[in-house]
Amino acid sequence: MERCGAVMSSVLAVVLVLQLGLTPIMAQQEQQTGVAGKEVILSCKDINYQKDMNCNWKYKYKEAYSTIISFSKTKIFKGKAPMTHRSEMKSDSKQLKVSDLNLDDAGIYTCSCHSPEVSISLHVLKLTVSSNGHFLANEDLQLTLMQNSSHSQPHLSIELFHISNKIVTTEILQNEAPQKYILKLKQLKATDSGTWMCHVYSNSPLINQNISFDVKVLGFEDERLEIMYTTVGNTVILSWHLNFKKIEWKEGFIGKLNWEPQGNAAIHELFAFNVTTRREMHKIKKSNHIWFEILETKPDNTIKVKIPKVQLNHSGQYQCQLEINSRRIWSMRALVVMQVSANPAGPLSRGGKMTLLCQVSGPLPSNAHLLWERVNGTEMEIKKSKQHEAKVEVDVSAPGLWNCHLMENNNRKISLNYTVEEAHVWNSYAVIGAIIGASVLVIGLACVCIITGMSWQRRRKRAKRMAQAKQYLLEKKTCQCQRRMYK
Repeated sequence: MERCGAVMSSVLAVVLVLQLGLTPIMAQQEQQTGVAGKEVILSCKDINYQKDMNCNWKYKYKEAYSTIISFSKTKIFKGKAPMTHRSEMKSDSKQLKVSDLNLDDAGIYTCSCHSPEVSISLHVLKLTVSSNGHFLANEDLQLTLMQNSSHSQPHLSIELFHISNKIVTTEILQNEAPQKYILKLKQLKATDSGTWMCHVYSNSPLINQNISFDVKVLGFEDERLEIMYTTVGNTVILSWHLNFKKIEWKEGFIGKLNWEPQGNAAIHELFAFNVTTRREMHKIKKSNHIWFEILETKPDNTIKVKIPKVQLNHSGQYQCQLEINSRRIWSMRALVVMQVSANPAGPLSRGGKMTLLCQVSGPLPSNAHLLWERVNGTEMEIKKSKQHEAKVEVDVSAPGLWNCHLMENNNRKISLNYTVEEAHVWNSYAVIGAIIGASVLVIGLACVCIITGMSWQRRRKRAKRMAQAKQYLLEKKTCQCQRRMYK
């Protein structure tokens, strides 16, 4: 037992001595984090050096040392380390700057300016953004985070921050963790453009690093489906605001505006446009339709189409489409047109009836309906359309002002009125007088035609007789001619 106790005491003494001996060495080693593609500055801390002091920077990875830079008075010697051509040492502070870091630069860096030697463990992170940070709206952003160091790779905690400093929830795939992390952010919006921040954290070793990256999402400033309501004869302007100038998009792309008429499967390309890398837009009209106009805008980042006098057949869906590298996005505008009419048209005769028709282009959603109502009328003088029906009729037997409303969730979207006028008595007399006058005129014309025809027939017979008489005279039949003439 005494022998075992002596052995244990000896072991403890050795461990204590080793710990005391290694403590100053460990104190000189520090942890530093760098980001691939950027630069890092390593310092010889806690070293009292002079201006002409000899200093050496070395790189160690997997027990292999290689010289980076040696400084001796006014002479600088560069070694054969992998990062030597990307490294430089400041003569006054002896700091080492390594530019354009990559994952292979991770390892132990030692600085020796006499003694003691300082060791720095460089941990390198690399963040890769899919599509080089350029996306179309509704596409997915994928981030790949990789790490490398001379020690074992720690498990990282990763958070994404939007430009509004709000944490954005992402899908993290850790199948290859801890060396590789894949993060996915689904369905980007045009408003997601800007500078993002990726925060990487680890407790052991301590890593607290922010990595910024830029995101550009090409799209429309208003991505919602917009429904425009109007009436026949009005002027409508459809517009799409593009964000390529706002986000300083530096790639060229093309686009076009398509029109799909309501109830018609055919799609018409109204015009096409292209945007150059200098962010200049050029438009080319593709359709021979003359009922729409392409408006020029300043600044040139808006697509505008003007329809001066809207008709019922101008309704439908207008789709503005952007395309780059066979990837497409689009934004829709739906045009709904209302029209009212009467059968029979014109004033309402006394004791007569009239049917008023109100209709809109295209079927209505389940939460919308058409409504006829008489101004200052009773509840009985209200007619509502059936579900999904795009028209409603009402029978009218008295003059007055009628309004047709398109209602959606009890909200009035558009209205159009029709005034039913009463036919006056003098109007009836005027119509009867006009009919009688026209009849007399027709009879007079008929008589003139008959008299003219009879006169023409007499002249024709007389001319025929004269021709026969001349013929008989030429044949020397004078007697016979005189007898026939006296008859």
